[in-house]
Amino acid sequence: MNEIMPKPITPLLTADAVILINNKKDIVLIHRKKSPFKGELALPGGYVEVGETVEDACIREAKEETNLDIKIIKLIGVFSNPKRDPRGHNVTIGFLCEPLTDKEKPKAMDDAEFLEIVPLSKISSLKLAFDHKEIVEASGII
Repeated sequence: MNEIMPKPITPLLTADAVILINNKKDIVLIHRKKSPFKGELALPGGYVEVGETVEDACIREAKEETNLDIKIIKLIGVFSNPKRDPRGHNVTIGFLCEPLTDKEKPKAMDDAEFLEIVPLSKISSLKLAFDHKEIVEASGII
């Protein structure tokens, strides 16, 4: 007898980009256009689409929100605290990234109300949405 296992209810999956620019002295942050955390600073990122790798989702979301074509330098980690997102249990994969070229200038797009280039030296004094400060700290850049 071939019994089919019921589809499990699992967390949603997202990817977030810690994008370094200006000789790795600054980070690209967005101000969120939508709730939760509307207007607050956040990393570019978003939901992984069905059939998409987390790496491709990170690259796509960075382009959609900052207009930058990026490359992934390294995996920062997996952030899975069930309370990290007020919408429900979302797990994010954080990546350290940089633009493919220094010719493009970041600009706010899609879900970004506007964009900020923030010196790494100021990150520790900022409040970031979700657990994005923890992601930046885990990257080892500050």
